[in-house]
Amino acid sequence: MFTGFSFHHIGYATTSIKVTAAFFESIGYHLSDTIMDVEQHVNIALLSKENTPLIELVEVIDEKSPVNNIVKKNGVTAYHICYEVEEIEKAISFLKKKRFVLLFKPVVAVALESKLICYLYHKDVGLIELLQK
Repeated sequence: MFTGFSFHHIGYATTSIKVTAAFFESIGYHLSDTIMDVEQHVNIALLSKENTPLIELVEVIDEKSPVNNIVKKNGVTAYHICYEVEEIEKAISFLKKKRFVLLFKPVVAVALESKLICYLYHKDVGLIELLQK
């Protein structure tokens, strides 16, 4: 068993941060500034509310965005869960042993304090983002 996973946020794919955030703001969430991630072709903003999980809004910028197909197929939707880990390489190794597929090697997260992130996928679990503390 690997116990180093701490829940960090739920990621939503959206076509408009402004429109999607409006609902969450109406129930008490606070919207961060929007940050453009040029590498991923997305805009990102975080929604926070005391004693509740963070919500990450990931807005498609163009056709090259990795969430473009998700939005086209499903509309606005929650699509990943992020876990914070102490050692991202150890967490990747653990998940690979559980038959997760690494989608890309860890990269710097523009919207998350320049920490390392990566995504892994499992057909029975879905998409998981890892965020190194």
